[in-house]
Amino acid sequence: MRLIHINWVMMYHGLDEIILKTHLFRPIRFLAVFSPNYLLRKPSEPRGVRIRKTLEDLGPIYIKFGQALSTRKDILADDIADELVKLQDKVPPFSNDLAREVIEQQLGQKTSEAFAEFDPSPLASASVAQVHTAKLHSGEKVVVKVLRPHIEKRIHSDLSLLYELARLAEKFWDDARRLRAMEVVAEFERTLLDELDLVKEAANATKLRENFKDSESLYIPEIYWEFTRQKVLVMERIYGIPVGEIDRLREEGANFKLLAERGVETFFTQVFRDNFFHADMHPGNIFVDLPDKYIAVDFGIVGTLSLSDQRYLAENFRAFFNRDYRRVAQMHIESGWVPSDTRIEDFESAIRSVCDPIFDKPLKDISFGLLLLRLFQTARRFDMVVQPQLVLLQKTLLNIEGLGRQLYPELDLWQTAKPFLEDWFHERIGAKAKIKQLVKQFPEIAEHFPEMPTLIFQALDSVRHSKQQIEKQNKGISQLRQQMEKNHDGTVWAILISALLVSAAVFFQ
Repeated sequence: MRLIHINWVMMYHGLDEIILKTHLFRPIRFLAVFSPNYLLRKPSEPRGVRIRKTLEDLGPIYIKFGQALSTRKDILADDIADELVKLQDKVPPFSNDLAREVIEQQLGQKTSEAFAEFDPSPLASASVAQVHTAKLHSGEKVVVKVLRPHIEKRIHSDLSLLYELARLAEKFWDDARRLRAMEVVAEFERTLLDELDLVKEAANATKLRENFKDSESLYIPEIYWEFTRQKVLVMERIYGIPVGEIDRLREEGANFKLLAERGVETFFTQVFRDNFFHADMHPGNIFVDLPDKYIAVDFGIVGTLSLSDQRYLAENFRAFFNRDYRRVAQMHIESGWVPSDTRIEDFESAIRSVCDPIFDKPLKDISFGLLLLRLFQTARRFDMVVQPQLVLLQKTLLNIEGLGRQLYPELDLWQTAKPFLEDWFHERIGAKAKIKQLVKQFPEIAEHFPEMPTLIFQALDSVRHSKQQIEKQNKGISQLRQQMEKNHDGTVWAILISALLVSAAVFFQ
């Protein structure tokens, strides 16, 4: 039923017209006369508006897909990209009465009791929640984030459909198995369901605020825990210019070059220094405190990496920045991302052909969308398995690139990121890092100092017993060998005697 509804919504908004104009469906375009769009003769709207409205009607998952696309103006037509930007914070809101009902049910008191002031008209509305402004009785200005009513049911329905599509894809399409479609959907489910618990979002915000408490690059608003529940979150109200309003930022004197550089540095700091990164950094969630500081909101989706993935990823980035494609190939094989029997020379050559053309180019001349497409094509040749745990990171990197492209297209992404990674390696993997690790573990080691003589004696005693056991086994093996040799000699004599007896019997017969 959900699949039928999706098709109905697409046709209702006139997307059947777009689909039937493609080369694949031209032979059956006469079927357009049966579509709701044709029969109802609705006034034609621009295609970007129709696409946006379709995604809005289909719900949160599709809105998020549109949000991700909205940051990639390099791969979308301008009219579509401009409309999809509206999905970042201009999704149609739900009613004020419903918002009050959710807040009062969650807090257990009237909004007039919880807040000195409360604006029932939403400040912004997104796919999962909407935001109202308020003022606490203690005087602080805050925003109140409220989950959309009954959103859980809608999301679970769409996730079930995604699982079914992924299952069918893996059954009938080899690339879907290599891309691990079911695991990618599972990863998407985990992050999406986390957005439905605003207590988790508040915890994410608190951790990020602690990580960047003295930062000159990024500010994270304060959470008011006494007013935060699963479906309601109260946070410090921030004042900044949305990062997507380029003309306004230019008029106000924003430092675009420094903002672009700090965006890249902030991303790498979150991934490698903190191993905890904001994974929903579309322009609707990022503001600028002039002239050059970011303010982030909406912390429902965060990402982390295992230590091994973090190490492999850092090694790959560093080798990539140094154009050491052989090392990139080796790391992919060592990490198990490509089969162990892959010819490293062939893989190295394939990576070089994809990556070399984009070096020494500013961001405006690089499309990570196209780069990833070519990398996927290369990966398919070498049976590379997609790592679902890295999907969030790839999405975040694309968002960062999209922001950088809007702010300062001349940015040299490689030269900005490379020094950070070199410093990270010196701090985490160099000799000083090993000494720091030893010093850090010294108290734990020192606790066992009194036990050392006993442990050494036990180890030596174990070695002695092992040696005696080995000598005993060797003696047994020697005796067995001697017995086998005796048996062998006896067997040989028995065979000879038997042969002589048989020969004698034949001779005297």
